[in-house]
Amino acid sequence: MTAAADVRSEATPRSRLPYWVTRGRMADLAVFGVYALAAFLLYRPLWMNLDGGYLASSVQDQNMWEWFFAVTARNVLHLQNPLFTDLQNFPLGVNLMANTAMLGIGIPLTPVTVLFGPTATWALTLTAGLAATAGAWYWVLSRHLVSTRSGAAIGAAFCAFAPSIISHANAHPNFVVLFLLPFIVLVLLKLARGQRPVRNGVLLGLLVAYQVFLGEEPLLIAATTMAVFAVVYALSRPEEALAMARPLGTGILVGAGVTLAIVAFPLWWQFAGPQSYGSIEHGLLGNDAAAFTTFATESVAGNAEAAKELSLNRTEENAFFGWPLVLLLTGVSIALWRVAAARALAVAMFALAWISMGVLLVVDGTGTSVPGPWMLMFDLPLYESVLESRFAMGCVVPAGILLAMATERVLRLSAPPDWRLAARITWFGALALALVPVAPTELRVGERAEAPAFFTDGLWRNHVDPGGSVVVVPLPDSGDADPLHWQVEAGLGFPLAEGYFVGPATDGRGTYGAVRRPVSELLEEVADSGTAPEISVGGKRQVEADLRYWNADVVVLPMTADESEALRTTVERLLGRSGQVIGGMWVWDVRAVTSG
Repeated sequence: MTAAADVRSEATPRSRLPYWVTRGRMADLAVFGVYALAAFLLYRPLWMNLDGGYLASSVQDQNMWEWFFAVTARNVLHLQNPLFTDLQNFPLGVNLMANTAMLGIGIPLTPVTVLFGPTATWALTLTAGLAATAGAWYWVLSRHLVSTRSGAAIGAAFCAFAPSIISHANAHPNFVVLFLLPFIVLVLLKLARGQRPVRNGVLLGLLVAYQVFLGEEPLLIAATTMAVFAVVYALSRPEEALAMARPLGTGILVGAGVTLAIVAFPLWWQFAGPQSYGSIEHGLLGNDAAAFTTFATESVAGNAEAAKELSLNRTEENAFFGWPLVLLLTGVSIALWRVAAARALAVAMFALAWISMGVLLVVDGTGTSVPGPWMLMFDLPLYESVLESRFAMGCVVPAGILLAMATERVLRLSAPPDWRLAARITWFGALALALVPVAPTELRVGERAEAPAFFTDGLWRNHVDPGGSVVVVPLPDSGDADPLHWQVEAGLGFPLAEGYFVGPATDGRGTYGAVRRPVSELLEEVADSGTAPEISVGGKRQVEADLRYWNADVVVLPMTADESEALRTTVERLLGRSGQVIGGMWVWDVRAVTSG
């Protein structure tokens, strides 16, 4: 009897779950399904055309990210160092840890890259990243921060699909794949509550270490946001904060030790390894205050021209909450001001917005003399390499949590039925007015030009020996990274001279692309001007020196390239002979020059 009773008691939780538990689980599945569907619909045009689709606003970044995924998969398959490659910027190579290669995604998705190609990995990373981030925030909010699934679903949706996130979703998966951040927040909350400091400290260390391999910049922005929240909360509740200090401090110290043990060598490689750099300067690029009340390009109410005037480019629309949402969040902040957590969230939200405005406040294009916190931060280690406008993304999560908290209070309001109904209609009407205009729209996808047959048909093999490189005219850089795609289509069988990546300049600071050789500078000038210059004897000697530096075996020029006639004439004058037409390319075999 006892054994039978034990078996029944074990079976009961699965077979006779209470109605509200089953309904809750179905609600969770429905929410997760909506997030997945929304993410897919955003990228539907890309999924429908994986062979030739290219995100229209990604400029050259889709080429670069697909190259990162392809090279990572190759390094895994060949058991090579995943932190470095010489397939670009030959012969110096590229420090992958010092670039946003996202090894935490590229390595586990190696089978996808090998079987279906890097474009499939690119699409899967972006789509699953949005859905997973929304699902992670929903889980954390609904289980640990608010008591209503509706509030959690709304807040989580905003955290993952906010306008600034969607802007980066065109080109920057490191700002899309943020599903670890909710769990980092959750572990910190558990530590603050005194729950198992050592165990949760270890978990914190593992999560932070993994986030380093997904994106260090989002981690820095999140850490800054959490630091502001912690300071404000501690000032609001000093006695409570003092009680939290010991378990929280213990957990953070344990976590730091775990993280350091895992990432110490990769970070050394990033900052002191081959082709590393100290910092990278972007100039002063703070948000215009007007950007916060404007609608983003990829929003329902978006105005591309208005957004263009207030952002660096389509992928850097880092504020753009829209005026209805700004008003709603201001109202929520005031209404919940007496709640310590809400007050800390509100201050963190507005503080990060202020930081993102740069050293001096600019309002609708007009500069003021009002200084911002960035004046004290822009030269600090790590911060010196970050675009300050991106700190506006630190407003997203506090805003999402505030929306979740406000929704919870409206749904749990203790009042007569008529008052409750009126409050709900008013609140959800305000939410619709604020959130529908900033809801994301389908991301535009164009048709990618086919790679030349010289690469896709393997014709390059007749012109490249082991250890030799390919010089594409003009040489690839951040403005033209199509050769990276051609190299991937050719199975990464050869290295490229120069390319699109981040590496050290001559002064040790970071720069986009290679340090230019004299010949690559000349070819860039010809591409810009459309005029072929006369070549001196010294110029011919220089091209021989540069070709030997690159250990070049072949120089190629796409027949469809802009200004191809001027470039072809220039290369002919440099090399003293005409090229051959092979597989849609002008081809100059230069092995006799570099081996001589």
